[in-house]
Amino acid sequence: MKKILVAYFSASGVTASLAKRLAQSIHADIFEIKPQTPYTKDDLNWTDRNSRSSVEMRDPACRPPLATPMPDLSAYGTIFIGFPVWWYREPSIIDTFMESGNWNGQTVIPFATSGGSGLGDASNNMQKLAPKATLKPGKRFTANATENELIAWAKEML
Repeated sequence: MKKILVAYFSASGVTASLAKRLAQSIHADIFEIKPQTPYTKDDLNWTDRNSRSSVEMRDPACRPPLATPMPDLSAYGTIFIGFPVWWYREPSIIDTFMESGNWNGQTVIPFATSGGSGLGDASNNMQKLAPKATLKPGKRFTANATENELIAWAKEML
C-alpha cells in the first residue's frame, strides 16, 4: 500500500498548524511547500494592489520558485495539499508545486484554510496543472478545526 503525504503552503502559520494536525492524525508524511523568497507581512497585504501577493494573484501565469526540491511523489498514492485561500483560489506557489510534480496515478485532495471564502476555482485549476492526477473535491477548514473533524473528513476521502 502506498503512503500518504500532506503537503502544505502556509503564509501565516494557520495552514501549517492544520496540516501538521492532519498528518499526525492520519499517520502521513509531511512536506512544507516553501517559496524561494518568503512572504513578508507587507507582501500579504491584500488591500494593497501593489503587494507581492496581489501582483502574483492578478497574473495567472505567475509561478514563484520553490525553495526546496519536490519530494519523490512516486512513493505516495494519496497527497493532501493544503493552502490558504487567496482571491478565491490557491496561491500561485501551489501552481508551481502542481506543475513541478509527476502526478501519474496519484490522488490529490486539496484542503484550505480561510475565514470564510470557499475553495473557488482551486480544484479545477489544480486538475488542469496535474492532468494525470485524480483530483477529489477539497474542503475549507477554519483555523480551529478539531482533530475529529479532520479524521472524519480524511476517512471520507481515502
